[in-house]
Amino acid sequence: MKQYLLKEKKIEEIVDLIPDGSDIIIPLGNGEPDAILSEIDDHLDLFSNLKFHQILELKDRKYMHKVYPQIEYHSYFMNGFARKAYQNGTIELVPNHFHNVPKLIENRVKKPILVCQTSPIDEDGYFSLGTGADYTSYFIGKIPIIIQVNEYMPRTFGTNKIHISQIIGYVKHNMPLFELPSVTVKDIDVTIAEYIAEHIENGSTMQVGIGGIPNAVISLLKDHKDLGIHTEMLTDGIAELYENGVITGARKKTHSEKIVATFVLGSKKLYEFVDGNPSIEMLPVEYVNNPINIAKEDNIVAINATTEVDFYGQCASETMAGKYYSSSGGQADFGTGVQLAKNGKGIICLYSTAKNGEISRIKPTLAVGSVVTTSKNDVDFVVTEYGMVQLKYKSLSERTKSLIGIAHPKFREELSFEAKKMGLMV
Repeated sequence: MKQYLLKEKKIEEIVDLIPDGSDIIIPLGNGEPDAILSEIDDHLDLFSNLKFHQILELKDRKYMHKVYPQIEYHSYFMNGFARKAYQNGTIELVPNHFHNVPKLIENRVKKPILVCQTSPIDEDGYFSLGTGADYTSYFIGKIPIIIQVNEYMPRTFGTNKIHISQIIGYVKHNMPLFELPSVTVKDIDVTIAEYIAEHIENGSTMQVGIGGIPNAVISLLKDHKDLGIHTEMLTDGIAELYENGVITGARKKTHSEKIVATFVLGSKKLYEFVDGNPSIEMLPVEYVNNPINIAKEDNIVAINATTEVDFYGQCASETMAGKYYSSSGGQADFGTGVQLAKNGKGIICLYSTAKNGEISRIKPTLAVGSVVTTSKNDVDFVVTEYGMVQLKYKSLSERTKSLIGIAHPKFREELSFEAKKMGLMV
């Protein structure tokens, strides 16, 4: 293919393809093209102005640390490196609902260019974004694209393909994909998961993330039947349930018999599972996380975590001790979507305490500086190791009593005292 040969570049030629003043859009997770970004990072001094836009970075780079004052990094959900930079005041954090990120970025940029990592080209001239569609796929065909072709990137199905005619250049750089470290499931995770599993019926569609509690939930669903998946993040546990025949998607209202996700992050085994798998549909986040589309699935169950809940039911899921830790992600998207769905359930989970049992995570009011991720109007179920309560349909005083009932026993008397001071209990 002539176009393919002509558009191949040496890594040192990549910087020449990026106009000064560009807004560089980078995919999340393994969509991040390491070689290209490293080359740009080494030549930041060539630009009088440059902005980077990304969610969930995988590597620390100079452009996050104001090494050059004319270079900016805008995060829409922070991983560890961006978090440290944010705490040092060298990056911008942009509030968002995940499903709105594509249009949010579009409205914030002036000279956009997409740099991403893909699978090798197929016989029809298409590269696959592989482990993602996320906000990246929204820009395909709309803005200039530079890609890093990596033979380790799986080829997936969905609206995440880029044709050779849609790129201005590419480099080849093969490197194994980033793998999430395995998470040890604790006894407390299993206890919480047992409450959650009781509310997942055969035929339910699920949204589930990562961590000890989601992993524990998945381990308890091995005898379920015809579960479906409509989730932002596809994880190892989902792959395991599919291979064991638990996930069939047979009762889904949309994308029947398909696993719908907008990005994949996990182990090498997971990446091998999605590679060439026609049962997987990688779709744009503006579709997957749109509450209207979520609501089309009857019996959808969304499982998300928070760091603290107050008596009103407000959940602070992106701050810790009043300081920013990540961002909203898709929690509010699914929290709203399940409210609109027939028999939808939104489950917020958390340990009852923090700091080795010194602090209650259920509080009269959120910590100073905390922000609300799931509002009091959208919260449904809340679960700790001491039980699961439904706040939906309850008054403020009823919510307060319910939450105190699942708080750690050593804090219940103190919480009750505070509730009476606030006029929420008599």
